[in-house]
Amino acid sequence: MLDSKHTIVVTGGAGFIGSALVRHLVSETDARIVVVDKLTYAGSMANLDDVSDNSRFVFEKVDIADASEVFRVLAQYQPSGIFHLAAESHVDRSISGPAAFIETNILGTYVLLEETLKYWSRLPAERQDEFRFLHVSTDEVFGSLGSRGKFKETTAYDPSSPYSASKAASDHLVRAWNRTYELPVVVTNCSNNYGPYQYPEKLIPVVILSALRGDPIPVYGKGKNVRDWLFVDDHVRALVAVFERGKVGDTYNIGGNSEKKNIDVVRSICDLMDELVPAKKKYKKLISFVDDRPGHDYRYAIDAKKITSELEWSPQETFESGIRRTVQWYLDNKVWCEYVVSSNRQGST
Repeated sequence: MLDSKHTIVVTGGAGFIGSALVRHLVSETDARIVVVDKLTYAGSMANLDDVSDNSRFVFEKVDIADASEVFRVLAQYQPSGIFHLAAESHVDRSISGPAAFIETNILGTYVLLEETLKYWSRLPAERQDEFRFLHVSTDEVFGSLGSRGKFKETTAYDPSSPYSASKAASDHLVRAWNRTYELPVVVTNCSNNYGPYQYPEKLIPVVILSALRGDPIPVYGKGKNVRDWLFVDDHVRALVAVFERGKVGDTYNIGGNSEKKNIDVVRSICDLMDELVPAKKKYKKLISFVDDRPGHDYRYAIDAKKITSELEWSPQETFESGIRRTVQWYLDNKVWCEYVVSSNRQGST
């Protein structure tokens, strides 16, 4: 268990999932938490306001592709583990500009592995045994499913986009550093996350904020693509379980047991908006179908039996409870939304 003896590095800790993890670690453990983030458009110190004054919280503005800075952080703080979440993650952005995804997700992961190996190899044997490198990945590396079946940990990789290809490459690198150099790694592949603090470019915040403005709500194709939706706090609990009790060298799939067509997700949000902020017209009237994106995977579904049976984890939120919490959070935090979007326009965070 993580206690006051431990220092944990979280890369990408100012992003959506990373900041949720950091808030959890600060509130639920006694460990010192060192966030490493270069603060791209999707990362913001505003995501960490709740913990920024805590004496066990440290922030380092560092690019994981900067080898000397990464090693400085490791040497200075002497962590007992790393949660690696730093990544470019938006499929549409990867299609229009793949270079950043190659640089961060592949090169950045390689640099982080190399500097971690250098640091880990110099630790005493007892601390080497305790150390963990948890690499957080996505179900998108598996490609697209038909109408039946689910992704298992043994499913062959078949990525469709520059984003998923770059994450697949990073997964392979992490596993190779375990097999070749015996670096104690664990890998997770999760389904679509949603919840508070998600940057307003992903489906659920786009729908909520478009509806609030009275703008058209864009839905790709006919909205029939299926995703398994995982509430971010459930994901965070799973990550901690894997870090603390997962088997070195293993992979764990993390899913929300909530398969939904995109159009059904959008309609659910519209129904909640009708209840919480009623307007003259029903919000569903704003739904606008747009051209599908290139290489759009039809369906993702996660088989999470392994993490449930081995680590006794299961999601606590249903989609219905999680989406209500999410919509309410965005309604209550319009200032955050305006701030992170305006900061991105200004080129700062």
